[in-house]
Amino acid sequence: MNTASPLSSIERQNQILQLLALSARITLSDVCQTFSISQATARRDLEALSIQGKVQRVHGGAISIRTANPEPPILMRTNEQETEKQRIGLLAASLIQDGEAVFLGSSTTVMEVAKNLRERRNLTVLTNSLPVMNTFAGNPEITLVCLGGVLRSSELSFIGHLTEKSLTEVRADKVVFGIRSLSLEHGLTNDYLPETLTDRAILGMGGQVIIVADYSKFGRVSTAFLAPLSAIDTLVTDSKAPPDYLSALEELGIQVHVVE
Repeated sequence: MNTASPLSSIERQNQILQLLALSARITLSDVCQTFSISQATARRDLEALSIQGKVQRVHGGAISIRTANPEPPILMRTNEQETEKQRIGLLAASLIQDGEAVFLGSSTTVMEVAKNLRERRNLTVLTNSLPVMNTFAGNPEITLVCLGGVLRSSELSFIGHLTEKSLTEVRADKVVFGIRSLSLEHGLTNDYLPETLTDRAILGMGGQVIIVADYSKFGRVSTAFLAPLSAIDTLVTDSKAPPDYLSALEELGIQVHVVE
């Protein structure tokens, strides 16, 4: 990139956006070196872009805000980041002990956790996910507790008042939950407002909350606020997740597990 002649702040900020389009994240040092400017100037540029809603500020730099499009149905997402999800599912399943009660939410990554729990013994599985129910149906070693409600056909999950009422009657040692978007500034968000109250009830049902999320979920902000980052006890992700995100989450006291 040619920086021989001085650039105006607007020109510089536009070029920062071009760099973010290629790499999705940029550090303060990158901006300083690329444009031969001071840290104070670089910081002002990133703050200006943040105020405009074009980037999200993170510790030591910024990331692009990937505006979340409506989430495709669960069956269409099965092959997205398939390898990462499989590895995350295997590690997250290792955090569940025989004899425990675990709530498994409705997401493709949580389904990978479920697959790795099929051979367990004396396990109680609570879920509002139809695919998870089918995974454990007929297994004599698993006590399966199914929460009904209104079926959300795209996710094959039960939501709504009946589901939320059922959640007040049960407890789990651990909750394994997939998330649409995770942002240091905006916390956990999803893109379907009618499901938000159900998801909040799941996260608040007690026990350790384990979020399973591949790298594509970081730095995104969806329509509906779900919960602050403080709702997370443990995060299981893959090695492509932004290191500055992981460090920031660990500083909040969240236990982070990274699979290769």
